[in-house]
Amino acid sequence: MSFLIKRVYDEVDPGDGFRVLVDRLWPRGVSKEEAHLDLWLKDVAPSTELRTWFGHRADRFAEFSARYVDELDGNPAVDTLRQAGRTNPTVTLLYGAKDPEINQAVVLAEYLKKS
Repeated sequence: MSFLIKRVYDEVDPGDGFRVLVDRLWPRGVSKEEAHLDLWLKDVAPSTELRTWFGHRADRFAEFSARYVDELDGNPAVDTLRQAGRTNPTVTLLYGAKDPEINQAVVLAEYLKKS
């Protein structure tokens, strides 16, 4: 099982496999047809409070990551992703943030690889 991450705004590729949007909010300017999603799993995204506090600030990413992992530990939506990973050779976690290194999909992919 392989979990990849990719911006939802990037071009769709057959190698993406099973495509899952892991944002709580729908990304601006992307239609459902353009997104080519297999699943929108907003329940696996960070809570609204955590997302708002983080604000995609680099100086808060380490603390955000720790808090998000705490949320993931008790989140049943994680099992949905694990099941997708068992039934699909590749699962691509899609996110809308501009920064490819400082976003929830990075934390989520690492969490899934460790568990």
